[in-house]
Amino acid sequence: MKTLQWTLTIIKPDAVRKHGIGDIIEQFEKNGFRILCMKMLEISKHQAEQFYAVHAGKAFFNSLTDFMSSGPIVVLALEKENAIADLRKLMGATNPANAEEGTIRKKWATSIELNAIHGSDAEDSARFELSYFFAGYELAQ
Repeated sequence: MKTLQWTLTIIKPDAVRKHGIGDIIEQFEKNGFRILCMKMLEISKHQAEQFYAVHAGKAFFNSLTDFMSSGPIVVLALEKENAIADLRKLMGATNPANAEEGTIRKKWATSIELNAIHGSDAEDSARFELSYFFAGYELAQ
């Protein structure tokens, strides 16, 4: 029996500013992801700090949270068999210079920090991240 997995992705402010939303969503759909829920919003610096709390104390934390609160983002709940690993492969390497051709970061990211997209890295983080942006009723099938 196939088990579907949920994951969260964020189209970051840099990709939104570059008008990459439609292309990135098309990549999700072409690669077999089902969009469960989607919304565009802006988050405050405090909200970004709460979301990325796992990185608190790291050298890039302040610039990351400044960046994530610098403009609109698009958050999506995605579903697919092996969704977390498949999304991370589709995203490409964090540093777009190292990302494979055809990945989202190769096309839309400009640097390690301005890297266009976020994706959950494990089932535990996916659960937290999905619940951070979506109420349970929004994800009900």
